[in-house]
Amino acid sequence: MILNSRSASLYFQPLPNGKSGLDQHYFLGVDWRSPLGHCLSILIAAVFLVSVPVFIEAPLVRFYPWLSLTLALLLFGVAAYLQRRFNPLQWQQWGDLLHGFAWTWLSGSIYWGWLRWEPLWHLPIEAMGLPFALWGLWQRRGLIGHCFYLGSLFGTVITDLYFYIADLIPAWRALMQVDPKLASLILQGALVQVYTPWGMAWAITLTLVLLAVSLLSLQRQQGHWWGFSGAVASTLLVDGLFWLVATFA
Repeated sequence: MILNSRSASLYFQPLPNGKSGLDQHYFLGVDWRSPLGHCLSILIAAVFLVSVPVFIEAPLVRFYPWLSLTLALLLFGVAAYLQRRFNPLQWQQWGDLLHGFAWTWLSGSIYWGWLRWEPLWHLPIEAMGLPFALWGLWQRRGLIGHCFYLGSLFGTVITDLYFYIADLIPAWRALMQVDPKLASLILQGALVQVYTPWGMAWAITLTLVLLAVSLLSLQRQQGHWWGFSGAVASTLLVDGLFWLVATFA
C-alpha cells in the first residue's frame, strides 16, 4: 500500500522531540500508551473476545464439550499467570480481561455442551460468575475483567429477553433437538415471528437499549468501563450475524 501525505501523517505523527510517532507508540494518530490508547485497546479486545470466539466455541461444545471445558480452565490459569507474574502496568489488564472472558467461556461450555435443550437454564448458567464479579467490584480488584463479564452477561440478558418477548423459545428448543438438515425450516419459522410488528418493535427497542448503555459507558474515561461498553456493543454484532445465518439458511 502506498501512503500519501495525508494517510502517512496518521501513521507517523511528528513529535516535539523530532522522533516519528512510530517511535512513541503512535498509530492512526493515537498514542497507545496514553489514557485514550489504553481505553481503546481494551475496547477493541473486548469486541474481539465477544464476537469472534463464539464461532469457535459453538461447534466445539457441540462435538467436544469436555475439551471446551478444559480450555476454560486453561484460560483461568493463563489469566492468573498474567495477573501475578508480569509487571502489572503492562500485563495485569490483559490478565484481568482474560479472567472475565474465561467466565463467559466456562458458562458457555457448560450450558451449550450439556444443557442447551432447555432455554430456561441459559441465564442461570451464564450468570454463574456473577457473585465473583460483584465481589471483585466491591473489592475494586480485577475491574476490567469483571466489567467485561458483566457487559457480556447484560447483552445475554437482553438477547434472551427478546426470545421470550417474541415467543422464540419453542423454536430454540426445537432447534436443539432436530436433525441439522431440518434446522433451516425452524429458523425460517422463527424469522416469521421476528418480522411481525411486535417482533420488530421490540427488536428496535432493545437494540436502542444496548446502544444507549454502550455509548453511556464510553463517557467514563476508564478502561474497565470501555471493556464493559465493548462487550455490550458486541452483542449487537453477534446477534446480527446469527440473524444473517438464519436469513440465508
